[in-house]
Order: sequence, then C-alpha cells, then structure tokens
Amino acid sequence: MTPRDEARRAMAITLGFDTGAAGFAMAVAVSSRWLSTGGAPPNALQSGLMATATFALVGLASFYLLRVHRQVWRHSGWTDAVKIIQAVGLATLMFLPVMFLWNRLIGFPRSAILIADVVWLAIIFLGRMIALGRSTRRPFQIFFSRVQPNAPIALLISKSIEAPAVLRSLNQDDKGAKVRVLGLLEPDGAEFGRAIRGVPVMGGLDDLGKVLDLLAVRYGRTPLVAVSGSARERQYMTQILEEAANRKTEVMSLDAGLDGGAMLPVRPADLLKRRERVLDSRPVANLIEGSRVFVTGGGGTIGSELARQCAAMNPDLLTLFDSSEYNLYEADLSLRSEFPNVRIQSELGDVRDDIRLGRAIRDADPDVIIHAAALKHVPLMEHNVCEAILTNVGGAVKTAKAAIAGDVAKMVFVSTDKAVHPDNVMGATKRLAEIAVTRHARASDLAVSMVRFGNVLGSSGSVVPLFERQIAAGGPVTLTHPDVTRYFMTVEEASALVLQSATHNGAPGTSSLYVLDMGEPIRIKALAEAMIRLKGLVPGRDIEIRTTGLRAGEKMHEMLTYNHEEVHAIGIEGIYKVASEQQFANDFDEELDELLDHARNRRREEAIMSLSKLVPEYKPKHMRE
Repeated sequence: MTPRDEARRAMAITLGFDTGAAGFAMAVAVSSRWLSTGGAPPNALQSGLMATATFALVGLASFYLLRVHRQVWRHSGWTDAVKIIQAVGLATLMFLPVMFLWNRLIGFPRSAILIADVVWLAIIFLGRMIALGRSTRRPFQIFFSRVQPNAPIALLISKSIEAPAVLRSLNQDDKGAKVRVLGLLEPDGAEFGRAIRGVPVMGGLDDLGKVLDLLAVRYGRTPLVAVSGSARERQYMTQILEEAANRKTEVMSLDAGLDGGAMLPVRPADLLKRRERVLDSRPVANLIEGSRVFVTGGGGTIGSELARQCAAMNPDLLTLFDSSEYNLYEADLSLRSEFPNVRIQSELGDVRDDIRLGRAIRDADPDVIIHAAALKHVPLMEHNVCEAILTNVGGAVKTAKAAIAGDVAKMVFVSTDKAVHPDNVMGATKRLAEIAVTRHARASDLAVSMVRFGNVLGSSGSVVPLFERQIAAGGPVTLTHPDVTRYFMTVEEASALVLQSATHNGAPGTSSLYVLDMGEPIRIKALAEAMIRLKGLVPGRDIEIRTTGLRAGEKMHEMLTYNHEEVHAIGIEGIYKVASEQQFANDFDEELDELLDHARNRRREEAIMSLSKLVPEYKPKHMRE
C-alpha cells in the first residue's frame, strides 16, 4: 500500500469513527430523555431514527468541511481539540434547521441536543486520548499542548539522545510553541514505535520519503524538515536534502535553546558538519586573558572572528588594524556590543605602510600579534601581481619586523593551503611569506606560529555567497569544473584551532608551522547541489548548474603539505605540526628586497620572475607552456 493509500485509509477511518460517534451520541441522548420523562411518544422510532441519521450526516459534513478527519490522533494537541469543538458546534447549528424543516421538532426533546454534544465530545476525546496514551504515554496532551496559531508543521530529524532538549525548548515560549512537530525520525532508526516527550518516533532516515508523503496527504501540505544536532552531519544531510528536494520542501535547523525553539535556515556550514572537537580552552585563556592582543586584518572574515574569540578570553586590550574603513567599523561595532567590558581599539591602516603599522604596534604594546591581513582572491591576484606581493609578502615581513622592534613575545601568521605547490600568485606570495617570517623569527626572540588551512565557508569572495546569490536569482549556478575539490572549514572552527596552535609554540627565536585537520576535501559540485536542495529545489531541474572552466591560477585540487614535509600530532585535536627544515640561500634577503622593489615600482614581469626564483615550485603560466 502506498503512503497516499495509507493516509486516505486512515482519514476514512477517522471520519467514519467521528460520524458513527455522532449517531451513537444522538441515539443515547434521545433514548435517555424519553426514558427519564415517562416514555417515548407514538412516533418515537421514526423520530429517533431521523434524529440519529441527521445528526450523523451533519456531523460528517461538518467534520469534513473543517478538515477534522485530517488530524492524526497520536499527534493531537490543543489546536486539534479546539477544531473538534468548533466542528461539533457547527454540526449542531446545521442539525436544528434540518430537523425543524422535517417536522418542526415535534416529539423531539430539545435537551437531547446538549446531551448528544456532550456524549459525542466524550467519545471523540476518549478515542484520541487512548491513541495518545498508547503512542506518547501522555493522553492529556490534547488539552495542554499549546502551539502558536501560525506555527509551521515540521518533521523533526534528531538523535534520540538530543531530541528531548529540542522538544523541551519548544514549550518554553509563553505564547506557545513556534513549531508544530508532527513526528520524529531517528537517523539510525533507533526507538521506532516509541515516543519522545509526546512526539512519536516514526522511523529512520530510510523512511523519510514515505513519512513525508504520508503527512502531506494527512495535512494537505508537505511539512518542513527540521534537522537538529548531530543529524546535520554530512553522512545524513545528503540523503535528507535529496528526499526533501524531491518533495519541494525546505530543510531547516531546530536546536535546543535556539530562540525559544524557532526554526532557522540550515547554513551551508552545516553541510560540512563534523563531530564536535573537544578542545581545552584553558591554554588559550592563559595566553589571551590579561594580555594585549593586536590583530591585523581585524575587519576581515577570519580576522574579526579571531578578534571575537580573543575578546571572549578577556584580554587587557584588543586592537584591530585594517585598511578597510567599513570592515573595521562593522567589526568594532559588533565587538563592542558583544563585549562591552573589553577594551577595544580600532586602528585604520595598511600593513604595507611600515610607519603607520609600526606606530600602531608601539602604541598598543601587544603581547601577541595575530597577522590575518592578506589579499586572497586567486584570479584577482593573477591580474594584480604587485599588489599581492606588497600585501602578502611585504605586509607579513613588516609585521614581523614591527613585532621584533616592539619586543612582542608571540606572533601568529595565518597562511593557506594554496601555499603548497602554488600554481598562482596568491599561493606563491603566502609561501614566500612563510619563509620570510621564519627567517626573521630565527634572527630574533620572536616566537612565530604559522597555520595553514583551506577555504573558510562564507568568507568574502568564497563560493558560498556566490552560490546563494545565484540560487536566489533562479540560476544558473556556475562551476569552474565538475571535479574540482577544496578543503572547507567554518570560520569559528578554523579560528579556534589557530588560537590553539598559538599556545603550542612558545620558544623565542623559533618558527613552527601547523596544519589544520580539514577533513575530507569537498567536491564543489556536491556543495552546489546541496545548497540548491536546501531551498527545496532539484539541481539540474529547478536550478541549472553550468560549467565555465578553470579561472586563471586555479587548481583542480589543493594540498596541505609538501611531499617532503612530515606531520606530527601535538596532543591538540585537529592540529598537526609540520616538520620541515627551512634552508635559506645566502642572498635571500637581497632577492627579497629586489622582489619588493619590483612590486613597489609595478614592474610586473620582473616581479613574477623574482617571485618564481624565491619560490622555485611556483612556475608562472608562461614558464609551464
């Protein structure tokens, strides 16, 4: 039997039960009134049968018109009870004129109507309470479960251990639950047939399509799919999105403590959700609390999140340094609002300006510098070579020099996976910055931690905001190549691990390189398809996916380390230390100065050749052809 047939059968049984209950209630009411008044009138049989049949028919019409037959007994709540009472009232109003037209109510006891309504309601509610008691162990839920009038209906997907907290949070709003949860699917199929806080467990993920079809028929529309907690892990989300998109319903996020149980759109970051890392925050707190922290690129996606996590550790002073007035303003406003008791100082300036940078660092007198300022858009940097060199290389070198001049104890340098076997200017400049910062650290008392990681979801210039705009516009979604893969991480997770790595290296005059565990690389096409399905749409049918070809400087796949680099666990989950002895040519400083001079004077070709000499693995396009 198909879900549609099952639903229709259940609705027919419900309507038949309620109609039969109406007829039975009227028969009981009429009989009891006649018995209590000394006997039945001469036409009692005809009158009683007519009253019983009429009451049953108007009950059938009323319950059908108000869609009471669509109610699922084991999901019954206060809104259903109200609807039943309304339907009984409507049936009564319909019954009276019909009986009056038949025989002007001659021989019919008027008080039987009230008795019939009471008996009918008692039978209806008793049936539903028995169903609730069997499925949820909470038979009185029908009278006390409050849901806001316009609350959307949803099917919850959650682990059984996490579901109680989510369902509990729904009932914490004084105005009633913001979501009406019709049922629960346990991703692994556990607890089937049982109920969690009154919500029946209707199966596992393999039952998702069938359950959605069943509920769509019973309620006249397909419910939203609400996903909670670890059910958002990638191993589950692919199947959830596919089933939901095929039925044109959206997938939402619903978690405990989330705005009183409100549903929010699933973020693209949730598509990559991995098992929660258990990080010890005490080493980071020991590093940051009471210290003076200086963040370059503090208005950017990564820099502002690093600043936010530092602010949460109660530093003595947090200084943001950024060349973008708007980004700096937004970051400053957000931090002051979230952390009103933290001293925050925002400095407008460019890391390419050594005078401005040096003055800002001297005034802030930091204990820790986090260097996140960079130009990172790969195709743009292919056309703006000198700017990439001046910011990514020159800015890093000037920050290291200013740190040394200011007797700063520790510097954290944010690098990228594009620094490994770079095919583009952006990656080559970041690789050279790693080398140059290492050289300066070894010639001083500065302790440097360099951290490589991949793409940050949702950061400015990343594919996620682009895909979101394209989907909102109705497509097409553009890919450079269907097989391109990238490492992805949320900005919150990446920033937390960057700060964790900073606690590991503390030896003056050393530079340590770390890589983050980015998980498995993600196919960009799979990410695009998942984002389309988040909107309840089908890739290739509702939204076209178009391939445009690789852009300048782009690679098919990224790597986090070179083949000659070895990685070792350091006891912090998600972070590995790279063991690689960096050798420097005797004329390295002179070559670096020459590169920066070419860049300052915008000698593009000479700068590219100089860059390829300092980073031998970087082969400009004309050298590869």
